[in-house]
Amino acid sequence: MSGPLEGVRVLDIATILAAPLSGTLLADYGAEVVKVEMPGVGDGLRGFPPRKDGKSLWWKAANRNKRFITLDFHKPEGVDLLLKMLPKFDAILENFRPGTLDRWGLTKERMWEANPKLVIMRATAFGQTGPYKDRRGFARVFEAMSGMTYMTGDPDSTPMQAGYPIGDAIGGMFAITSVLAALLGIARGTMQTGEEIDLSLTEASFRLLDSQTIAYDQVGEIAERSGNQSYYSAPANVFKSKDGKYLALAGSTDAIFRSNARAIGRADVIEDERFSSNVKRLEHREEIESIFAAWFASHTQDEAVEAFVRENGTLVPIYAINQIYDDPQFKAREAIVSVPDEDYGEVKLQNVVPKFTNNPGKVRHSARALGADTEAVFSEYLGLDAEAVAKLKDQGIV
Repeated sequence: MSGPLEGVRVLDIATILAAPLSGTLLADYGAEVVKVEMPGVGDGLRGFPPRKDGKSLWWKAANRNKRFITLDFHKPEGVDLLLKMLPKFDAILENFRPGTLDRWGLTKERMWEANPKLVIMRATAFGQTGPYKDRRGFARVFEAMSGMTYMTGDPDSTPMQAGYPIGDAIGGMFAITSVLAALLGIARGTMQTGEEIDLSLTEASFRLLDSQTIAYDQVGEIAERSGNQSYYSAPANVFKSKDGKYLALAGSTDAIFRSNARAIGRADVIEDERFSSNVKRLEHREEIESIFAAWFASHTQDEAVEAFVRENGTLVPIYAINQIYDDPQFKAREAIVSVPDEDYGEVKLQNVVPKFTNNPGKVRHSARALGADTEAVFSEYLGLDAEAVAKLKDQGIV
């Protein structure tokens, strides 16, 4: 067994991050995911840093567990080949601008004619409808227009974008969720046809900001930047330790506050009326956080963590990747695994999340070279021999 989605087949014709991430997650859970790229060009992510020996390490991680073929579906011959493959697949992932596939001859009607129960997942910046539907978009667009960027950063500074394209990651999670929901409906018989999923990646980021809409609707509140402070609890911030390292403190309930106060040897503040509830602690945020800041400044990161663990508090060190590598919890959970790589022999990647007890997923290999599986896939799915595939290569179709 290789995961709960063993037997599910997905065709990934998308590029860069959001939609392909959903394909990678499906593959992690056991689905067979075939990644389709343009001959001689490939997915743009292949050129992203960081690189080693001229090859993208990000690519190897982001598209692990997939099979890789080339096919030019700009051409009618390529469209015909893709349509012939569709009856063997349960879902197709795409992120071209609305109408692009239609212009190339890959309409949903033709895809459903080939496979009436196909799930078509379309991920775009703003969706298939609306005045912005033809605009291009990347993670920073999704984050900025969803409201996420506006509320991130220091109060007296400009809005801040995340150091990683989190908007793509969020979109990828919504993509896999929607594909699995559609496949479940088809499998249970509640849906008699396939499904077309219209995923706006901007709306995906917006959806996660639960409180913003209702707060603005009911009390006219606009969430402003609060730096590392939490807008809904105190004390909650990033603090610097005596040895120049950083710690993140969290906790909104009174019980957690009591544990945190005991950890810094200040049980007296528990009885202080100014700090007797989260609402009051927010009103007196500066006073309570200055007490914690002074304590952290006189203790090392390790000393602080030990004290909070002892009192069951909610303090953690802020890790860089090298610290994650060495952390005993990550090691015990095998959060990082070694997997085969065609260029470097073996590389380390994050393990499958979450863990399944009876039929776990597995990281089988890192992403491979452009067209690495073209001949094998076309043989398995279309019955083409090596000579037929060679002809297609000569014609620039694969």
